[in-house]
Amino acid sequence: MITGVITGDIINSRKAESTEWLTALKSALNRYGTTPKTWEIYRGDSFQLEVPAEEALFAALYIKACLRQYKDLDARMAIGLGEKTHSASRLSESNGSAFRHSGECFDSLKKSTLALRSEWPELDQEVNAYLSLALLTVERWPANASSIIKIAMENPQLTQTELAKKLGKSQSTISESLKRAGFDEIMQMEKQYRNLIANR
Repeated sequence: MITGVITGDIINSRKAESTEWLTALKSALNRYGTTPKTWEIYRGDSFQLEVPAEEALFAALYIKACLRQYKDLDARMAIGLGEKTHSASRLSESNGSAFRHSGECFDSLKKSTLALRSEWPELDQEVNAYLSLALLTVERWPANASSIIKIAMENPQLTQTELAKKLGKSQSTISESLKRAGFDEIMQMEKQYRNLIANR
């Protein structure tokens, strides 16, 4: 049973009110479970989250959308895939190859803000190539588009018209924002990631 571990930190955390981004981050992490078993925030602006392997990329993109609602904020994250050989009451005390891969990947992040490491080099190569291309768009998501993307990811069943009603915006504004943000293409990439994981 492979699991996913996301290790991350907040980019430009000192430039913004921590009450803002901390609430957004906690809200995002709470979608996947409770602290400290499933996620933990430590050293002020670093965090770790355990998710099912197939959910890991969606979770990372969702965290980015939540944080990018705030000017200059983003998250640098590493996804580690592998086993969880020891389950502790605190996530930071659990271990296994998923945790090791996540930590090693995070330590090796240079200019990239999202990468993956697993036990399968060919999977890493393919997914990281997708991510390099996707980040060209994701890292340009403006705050207003990020808030629309966040709601769209939370409500995949809603049409653009329904999203517009929910957000009090016009359907054309929703459509234009999602199109400019490459939302459909990024969700296609996320679906392909799930297909790749399902074949492991």
